[in-house]
Amino acid sequence: MLDNNTYNLMMQLVEESKSAWRMRTLYEEEAAHCDECVQLWQRLLAEKERNVDELERLVKSHLK
Repeated sequence: MLDNNTYNLMMQLVEESKSAWRMRTLYEEEAAHCDECVQLWQRLLAEKERNVDELERLVKSHLK
């Protein structure tokens, strides 16, 4: 059984991953007519990807 902290990390990893997927596959394409919006989605996506990387690292360390 997982402790609450590990579970919370895993749940946040799922949320961040889903959000990044939406930005990558939907939001950026739907904003294609607005360069400013595309740039916003790209910046936010980069942040989400950094969060996913850090969460993955932490989850792995807690599952050892």
